[in-house]
Amino acid sequence: MKIEGAGGSPGGFGTFFGGLAMAIAGGYLLLQQVTVHSGFWSWWGPNTFGLTLVPLVVGIGILFFDGRSPVGWVLAGGGAIIIVAGILTNLQVYFAPTSLYDTLVMLVLLAGGLGLMARAVRSSSPAKG
Repeated sequence: MKIEGAGGSPGGFGTFFGGLAMAIAGGYLLLQQVTVHSGFWSWWGPNTFGLTLVPLVVGIGILFFDGRSPVGWVLAGGGAIIIVAGILTNLQVYFAPTSLYDTLVMLVLLAGGLGLMARAVRSSSPAKG
């Protein structure tokens, strides 16, 4: 019984896990430079967060009355989506100041690791047709 690496390539396991380690290190270092702040809820004007709760609360009320009501599910699901989308759109993401060298190291580790992983899972033999 012949043991083959990832994608049928010889030695693919070492390449894959080396690339995985590089990608994880690059991703970790890159994400450590990102700062996330929340902003004010201002979708439809200031102080409108309470209005986004209305469809959710009405939908939940309808579902308590009739758990199979499609209107209740649409209102509850739509209300939840509006709230999550509102939270995400009010986030402010900043990349902290860093040197060009450090940024290049992060990006090379991430891109190089992903490239090694892709090479490891690619089949080394031509396709049989």
